[in-house]
Amino acid sequence: MQFRAPGRVNIVGEHTDYNDGFVLPTTTAAFTTVLAEARDDRTIRIESRSQSDVLEFSLDDTLPVETPVWSDYARGVAAEIEATGIRLRGANLRIDGDIPIGGGLSSSASFELAIGVSLLDLSDASMAAKELAQACQRAEVRFAGVNCGIMDQMAIAACERDRAMFLDCRTLDATSYRIPDSLRFLVVDSGVRHQLPQSGYNDRAAECREAVGILAARSNAITSLRDATIATLDANAAELGDTLLRRARHVITENQRVRDACDALQQGDQEKIGNLVSASHASLRDDFEISCTPVDDLVVIANSCDGTFGARQVGGGFGGCVIVVTSADAVTDVRARIIRDYSAILGMEPWTHVVSAADPAGRVQE
Repeated sequence: MQFRAPGRVNIVGEHTDYNDGFVLPTTTAAFTTVLAEARDDRTIRIESRSQSDVLEFSLDDTLPVETPVWSDYARGVAAEIEATGIRLRGANLRIDGDIPIGGGLSSSASFELAIGVSLLDLSDASMAAKELAQACQRAEVRFAGVNCGIMDQMAIAACERDRAMFLDCRTLDATSYRIPDSLRFLVVDSGVRHQLPQSGYNDRAAECREAVGILAARSNAITSLRDATIATLDANAAELGDTLLRRARHVITENQRVRDACDALQQGDQEKIGNLVSASHASLRDDFEISCTPVDDLVVIANSCDGTFGARQVGGGFGGCVIVVTSADAVTDVRARIIRDYSAILGMEPWTHVVSAADPAGRVQE
């Protein structure tokens, strides 16, 4: 049987999910694909085309290891599913996909969800999308060492085709917004790979927790940066210091940009969406400091194209992809111009992808 899980493209709302904030992702037709067959034992055998590797583990040996490898994402998913009381069967899994690894389109969460739906189906078991997303998030934190939020897993598990998901990462309440037919999101790979456990991703999460600790000591109403305001930051600027002040300011202003982007989607206001996306990049670059020179160069090139409404770093940062907001009429020309101009910097043609409709993770219907 064949299963697949799409990639995640976050329109706006970066590094807000692990701060109990708001996000606005969608999914796209770039996939992790799994060919799966059940076994009669408790062994999981995984063959990965992208890793050119074959690894095995036992479902009875699913403790986190000190130095994780790619298969530990799968080990973690299996362990977290079984922790809910579901007993899984062994399986042979052949993994393929066309999501750039380390590109900011959540190849890791796509991998996790593809593994999760495969193992559940082969074991004649099921989980609600939210519960499976939570199990996959726990797997990434415990087994891969990435202190991620829930956005990627929830989007890939539950985002509806042709829609963006407004997700409250505290309550996991979600609202779908239709993406106008006239709007296009173009994804361009900067060519700079990131590895989240080794990048500054976990450092940013720690800095946010440190800022919350300072603010919570002065107000019992603050349990996360989602509860803070710009006025709160200004009143505590001396205690926070410059770095923590800027980290917290990004999260607070980004939450507002997500709300504003939902309104813009409802109104079909392409220019407003583009402006919000560009403001997000400036905040990620200057306040959160997760961009890099090639990404900034790519954003400048994208914004110089006729028909571009805005562009930004997408994903965890420190490299990866850029999302470009454009119209259906202009996307072909914008794409060609970006390829031409950025190829001169990169030394090769960048991977590009126009976001297109995708169903959430599940079995491929034959």
